Amino acid sequence: MSDPLAPARRRRLTARLPEAWRQPLAIVGVVIAIAWLVIAVAAPLLAPHDPLAQELPRLAPPGPGHWMGTDQLGRDILSRVMYGARVSIPLTLLLVVMSVLVGGLLGAAAGYFGRWVGETIMRLADLVFAFPTVILAMVVAAALGASLTNAVLAVLVVAWPAYARVTRGLVMGVREREYVLSGRLLGFSAWRSLRVDVLPNVTGPILVLATLDIGTALLLLSGLSFLGLGAKPPSPEWGAMVASGVEVFDSWWVATFPGLAILTVVLAFNFLGDTLRDALDPRTARAIKERAL
Repeated sequence: MSDPLAPARRRRLTARLPEAWRQPLAIVGVVIAIAWLVIAVAAPLLAPHDPLAQELPRLAPPGPGHWMGTDQLGRDILSRVMYGARVSIPLTLLLVVMSVLVGGLLGAAAGYFGRWVGETIMRLADLVFAFPTVILAMVVAAALGASLTNAVLAVLVVAWPAYARVTRGLVMGVREREYVLSGRLLGFSAWRSLRVDVLPNVTGPILVLATLDIGTALLLLSGLSFLGLGAKPPSPEWGAMVASGVEVFDSWWVATFPGLAILTVVLAFNFLGDTLRDALDPRTARAIKERAL
């Protein structure tokens, strides 16, 4: 028997959500992101085949028994795409977290202390910015050796300066405010003031940048694997799977489905980043609410 109060409960629950999170693109981004996270966690239960097993017909097109076809070694592409989520998504999230920590801490120190500390950190960031991102990541990955770990370190080298520059600008705008100056006059240490008074007021824009940067980090990691500087066979990593599909271009499904996996994850986190920005910006949130009314 249906609950007559269920519609009212759903309306109350929906009303509690900020208007920005009720937009169609926000809902699409949340659904896709949650779906991929569930696939990454439950891949051993959901995958129909062993991703490394070479037990199916080679280069079989999509059909019953192998809904995304098979590759040139007879491996099920659907299973490899699911297991690839366990490789690509966690490494991408780890990379973004590391970039936020390294770049955010260095940028906060540069903005708060200024003088030679800020100049040293910013000149180092400018040095990284002087090189094309992909080229520098390729050089670092090639110098360290081809592996997923080294690919993550290579992308970290080119990713942290963006967070350092943004954080420095935000901290410089906050450090002269009354509550920060009052704390310093009361004898608070620089690190205590930075941790308690400054950083909580600059985390919003950094969080938005990090969410938007997940897609970029995934593309960079996949690009390095595509070029042979990341994951090595037989690892089911999406960039490496796309690279293997180039070798059999007539069998379109080999590269198409891992490429679509990359595309959907990038779109989902871009939608989430845009929504988070709208939700945290009071002017944008107010405009969305007025438009909805």
